[in-house]
Amino acid sequence: MTDDTSITVQRSIDVAPAQVFDLLTNPDRHAEFDGSGFVRSADHPQRISGVGDSFRMNMAGDHMGGEYQTDNHVTGFQPNQLLAWQTAPAGQEPPGWQWVYELTPTGPDQTDVSLTYDWSAVTDKQLLKTISFPLVSKDELEGSLAQLAAAVSG
Repeated sequence: MTDDTSITVQRSIDVAPAQVFDLLTNPDRHAEFDGSGFVRSADHPQRISGVGDSFRMNMAGDHMGGEYQTDNHVTGFQPNQLLAWQTAPAGQEPPGWQWVYELTPTGPDQTDVSLTYDWSAVTDKQLLKTISFPLVSKDELEGSLAQLAAAVSG
């Protein structure tokens, strides 16, 4: 699904939801399934354990002039079902975009994974002029899920 302020992609992965959730909650492994190519590594990674947690990532991209860091604020957390976070430049408050992973078991060892990139809460007019949303394409999001499937199955 794609609209003017969000993109959602979905993929079936042949492992239990707990295995997918275990990988998603480990920021040290996020570069393994980043289809955008922006994520480099986690900075002082700690496992995500609930809403209110935050984790910092080392990133790189021309849109930010090269290397930069983000702080990711966890906004949704339901074990084996949901993980969501809002991203912000390091040390700043989130400006309104978020990533949402939803996991639905479809068998004992099969999970439908939905990934939503949502920028509907971005209201800063200057930011909207500066960043051309979506910064990550539908193809890149689908690539993220393909890489997630490979990482969790490997």
